[in-house]
Amino acid sequence: MENFSNIRGLIIDMDGVLWHGNQAIKGLSDFFKTLREKNLAFILATNNAMLTQDEYVQKLASMGVTVEKKEVLTSSMATALYLSKHYDPAKTKAFVIGENGLKEPLLQQGFTLIEDNSGADIVVCGLDKHLNWNKLAAASFNIHAGAKFIATNGDTSLPTEHGLAPGNGAILAALTATTGVTATVIGKPEPIMYQQAMSILGTESAQTIAIGDRLDTDILGAVRTGIRSLMVLTGVSNEHDFKYLDYQPTWLMDDIRTVTQALQNL
Repeated sequence: MENFSNIRGLIIDMDGVLWHGNQAIKGLSDFFKTLREKNLAFILATNNAMLTQDEYVQKLASMGVTVEKKEVLTSSMATALYLSKHYDPAKTKAFVIGENGLKEPLLQQGFTLIEDNSGADIVVCGLDKHLNWNKLAAASFNIHAGAKFIATNGDTSLPTEHGLAPGNGAILAALTATTGVTATVIGKPEPIMYQQAMSILGTESAQTIAIGDRLDTDILGAVRTGIRSLMVLTGVSNEHDFKYLDYQPTWLMDDIRTVTQALQNL
């Protein structure tokens, strides 16, 4: 593996890296204490679209960690920012499958959210724990009527304290099966969110690393963005998955405790 050096900024995934559901992974507080002591800038960049910036700040606070809102970037925020650059928010109606974590950034950008079966210019889909048949049907009707189909992320599963639960990719699969339309995905493994994170950090590609637990999102996204990556083994992917892929992380470590030790030696 490459030497663990020349690091000015980190883009850190959350689910499967920092916690499982509401259970913090061991070493969480020491990890963030080390980041502060080493003056390492970071962005917590998650594909999970359910929570808002404030809710992630509060979740970490409940685990004994203090972060600022500006240090959190969700796929919902990345999606809203992306859409604001491609559509005029004042003239664009969006039908949303998702929770407040997705709706809030879209409203902040000035989009109009509708709940009708038709009339949407775009259908935006994020993970929704209150998903039901009516929401799926309304999204399908709007897509069939010509609305652009946008997804915050394509994660097929979500790590929880009970195991892997269905992710947003499962919802996308249902809508694609119904409409024949494949969504444009904004979150990882597309480079968009990593590029936005580096812009916030003010770092160059060679100075930035991504930390994640999924080969097909976190690590592939880093490869596509041209930055180094570090995979921990506390989430979805494992070492056996490497043999099926033509890419791999720059570093492989057991968990954030191991990452902390490496950072302390910088």
